[in-house]
Amino acid sequence: MSEKAAFVDVAHRLHARGWVANHDGNVTLRLGGDRFLATPTATSKAAVTDGNLLVVNDKGERVSGSSKPFGEIGLHLTVYKNRPDVHAVVHAHPVAATALACAGSRLLERPFMPEAVVSLGPCIPTVPFAPPGAAACAAIAPFVTEYDAVLLASHGVLTWGQDLEQAFLRLELVEHLARIALEAERIGGARTLPDDVVATLLEARKKAGLGRAAEKQATASTRPVVACAPAPPGSDVTVISPGATLTGPSPDLVRIIREELVRALKG
Repeated sequence: MSEKAAFVDVAHRLHARGWVANHDGNVTLRLGGDRFLATPTATSKAAVTDGNLLVVNDKGERVSGSSKPFGEIGLHLTVYKNRPDVHAVVHAHPVAATALACAGSRLLERPFMPEAVVSLGPCIPTVPFAPPGAAACAAIAPFVTEYDAVLLASHGVLTWGQDLEQAFLRLELVEHLARIALEAERIGGARTLPDDVVATLLEARKKAGLGRAAEKQATASTRPVVACAPAPPGSDVTVISPGATLTGPSPDLVRIIREELVRALKG
């Protein structure tokens, strides 16, 4: 599949999953230099074709294509500016995750599934609401280097990755976790994983090369484990307290990590 065909496929999959409606959502891909492929504005993701894509520069200005750049292009460019390892960004409004973002819920700001920690890290923070434009870009900037997925308060979800598929699958996982967290609330709430388990999972994430953020999140065996990085100054993101030091994983945990890493590396 060509690069453009894969790009169009992601846009169509967003619509098919029901994660976007009307003209919602957008996708970008780093082409090299200061050029980025982008979905057209005011267009259903189901109607995206290789003929209506556009190319923008690192200022968000159109280089080629017939439509205008979408209004949230600044969010994407903020990610690329702060993460040279990132080559794709996806934004959408999947119902469960967006509901959490709109409700101000912190259910995804603590780790409760081993697979998710390896894939996304210990925490999916909620970026405080800011009006569209420069304020929204400033709000997201402090989170970009530490995380690979965020909830945007009263807005939706933004994920990024080394390629289109990784960025899309991270969005898929955020929505899956949101649905699980909401169901768990009905029967007492999801239990947070022990800090020593989280540390082992983060080390596995680092070894698998799953995001530059993994290098900062993984902790040495002699240091306290912090399940979620400190919130940026002025934000209202919940911080999970430090806990125990790193210990050896259980056989079940080893099996879980191995299975997740195999899936990740194949992807």
